[in-house]
Amino acid sequence: MTWISKLTTAFGLLLLAEACYSAYEHSVLQTHRAASLSSLTSHSGTATSLPIDITIETLVATFIVCLGMVLGTSNLRPIQWRVWAGKIEREGEAGFTNSSGELERDYVGNPFRLLESRPGFVDIRKQRKRVCRVG
Repeated sequence: MTWISKLTTAFGLLLLAEACYSAYEHSVLQTHRAASLSSLTSHSGTATSLPIDITIETLVATFIVCLGMVLGTSNLRPIQWRVWAGKIEREGEAGFTNSSGELERDYVGNPFRLLESRPGFVDIRKQRKRVCRVG
């Protein structure tokens, strides 16, 4: 994760913790208020909903946490194996370096390396390049 995504996620978690604390305080105050009201009258306890500002704060905090998590994810890999293997063949290690210049840890190199190193393997691409140079 980059420092921007870490900072965004931390800020969102701080907002979420504050929203949870506000919701807790609201419920405690409502409980005490209902208890004092019931001691004065025989009125049964009424349920109150959470104030809109606490609800909005919770939703915004959740969105900011999700944004921070998304900003910190690495690039998605192609779903099709042949597309991913083609990228490895074309770009090599340079295509799998992150923003800090380090090689990504799930890079395994050419997935077809074992198949291509067999003695009976015929490399069509190499032969085509040879034929095009000669002709």
